Amino acid sequence: MGKFYITTPIYYVNDEPHIGHAYTTILADVLARYHQEAGDQVFFLTGTDEHGQKVYQAAQERGVDPKKHCDETVVRFKDLWKRLHINYNHFIRTTDPEHKEIVQEILRSIHDKGDIYFDEYSGYYCVGCERFYTEKELSKGSSGEERKCPQHQTELNIITEKNYFFKMSKYQQRLIDYINDNPEFIQPDFRRNEVLGFLRNPLGDLCISRPKSRLTWGIDLPFDTDYVTYVWFDALINYVSAIGATQNDDLFNRWWPADYHLIGKDILTTHAVYWPTMLFAADIAQPKTIFAHGWWLSEEFKMSKSLGNVVRPLDLIEEFGVDPVRYFLMRDMVLGQDANFSSDAFIRRYNSDLANDLGNLVGRIRSLIQRHFDGKIPGPGEEGTDETELRSYGDRIGPTVDERFETMKVNEAVQETLQFIRAINRYMEVSRPWNLVKTNKEKAGTVLYFAAESLRLGLQLLHPIMPARTEKMLAMIGVTEPNFTDRSWGVLKAGTALGEFEVPFPRIEIEETGSKEMKEEKMTPDGLSIEEFAKMDLRTAEVVQAERVEGTSKLLKLQIRVGDEERQIVAGIAEHYAPENLVGKMIIVVVNLKPAVIRGVESNGMLLAATEDDKIVLLTLDDPSIGAGAKIT
Repeated sequence: MGKFYITTPIYYVNDEPHIGHAYTTILADVLARYHQEAGDQVFFLTGTDEHGQKVYQAAQERGVDPKKHCDETVVRFKDLWKRLHINYNHFIRTTDPEHKEIVQEILRSIHDKGDIYFDEYSGYYCVGCERFYTEKELSKGSSGEERKCPQHQTELNIITEKNYFFKMSKYQQRLIDYINDNPEFIQPDFRRNEVLGFLRNPLGDLCISRPKSRLTWGIDLPFDTDYVTYVWFDALINYVSAIGATQNDDLFNRWWPADYHLIGKDILTTHAVYWPTMLFAADIAQPKTIFAHGWWLSEEFKMSKSLGNVVRPLDLIEEFGVDPVRYFLMRDMVLGQDANFSSDAFIRRYNSDLANDLGNLVGRIRSLIQRHFDGKIPGPGEEGTDETELRSYGDRIGPTVDERFETMKVNEAVQETLQFIRAINRYMEVSRPWNLVKTNKEKAGTVLYFAAESLRLGLQLLHPIMPARTEKMLAMIGVTEPNFTDRSWGVLKAGTALGEFEVPFPRIEIEETGSKEMKEEKMTPDGLSIEEFAKMDLRTAEVVQAERVEGTSKLLKLQIRVGDEERQIVAGIAEHYAPENLVGKMIIVVVNLKPAVIRGVESNGMLLAATEDDKIVLLTLDDPSIGAGAKIT
């Protein structure tokens, strides 16, 4: 059993949580859950940065104490993380008393070492950024003399004041050597090269204080109480203060060094240059890996309040649910690169992977077992070639997913797992247990056992991504107390009762007012070719039995006979046909559609009907001599 310590950046308490915050934190949660289920002891840290001028000004505008302001605003993050199923071990706040004490102890030790000095400094200062800018970083204002903040485009004035500085330049060469000697320290590789490029230029010293005459909301410098600590020696210390640095050696030595610091690429310099030099000065070991992921873009632009294209996590989860959002974010971003967010992309991914491939598979397996095996898992029976191949795939998929997680290819881990889910679907299509139940029920039971056991493996692998939905789906096939560390074959036992069913991922329907891109996918401007039309298998079918779908007003469940085969379809015709009037009718059915689950009932085909206004009329045969199963040409 190993240990795994993972951190997110601490988020600015005044910010409104957006998709960037959510992505980093969900990613950390997924990695933490994966390692926990692999048997590691895990410590997952996140939190908020609560000091500084912007917080102080916001509190003043509200007429409240800065600490009270922070106490009231931090709940936005805590509440959202709870709703996003974020299972952190510790939520640190820079206003925590223990954090303040450790910051002061580390500052005192570095000051006593001679690496902090007092000096006067002049520069262009931005309150919004809470930092000074150099001439090279600024653009001229309208008058030609003024300077504007690159981020906020507000005019800046020169501030001259005395402050304390950290001798960051002293550690420049040591940092360069460390990065070259430890290729895993900054990831991905191109981010490491970016940092090394930055370090080719002389590294200046770092201003680490603000005079109380200008700012009182912060941690007092232990060697000069007329000054407070600036962000670098406050926020960045959280990664070691949370595990007791300088105060609890047993706790600190148990978890440090961190395995992963997850950050966005926009704070790479802060974490890959400032933070390591601070650790050198404090005689603290470096973390194992600083991993910088890309940005989520909207229409190819970085999300920002000024552009009005910020995606808010609460809006997403209220519309689509938590786990589908977690799935999309993990599946569609290659770690280290940027990814583009759009509603169309989300809906396509949801319908394809979750509603069609995974959700329908759960419904099909459970429906057939419920109907033909009294709602209990059948025995495995005699294993054939197809079963051996599926079980062998199940043996391979776990190590494959492990390798992808260990190399931070989370999107590929998800993709590989979905390929396994699709292989189970193909196995069902080839084996066709819905036909076997009439000719070889024992073999049908074997097929359904192997499909259900393979599904269990796939759901366990997806659990770190979608913890709530996978547990619900496992319960549907009888796994009420899953052991996520057990990937051995044969966990499902014959005779296990199925749980209650609900559609795992109701399909999202695209309205005609959808995007142009979605409309174009539906259009066939050159018409349907004869080859495309020939792919549709239309057959005559006799209605053997009909009944209403419980809990609905429009759906009927029909048992039909197509040749020697019986199958079940669901049709929205209850408002137009009484069930008893349909029995014996010869209708026309599309028989080669992929089975679907509609309101919890499997439908294996689609009948044809004519519609006009609110009227629906079934297409039937006028010659009773044509039997069930005849091909429509």
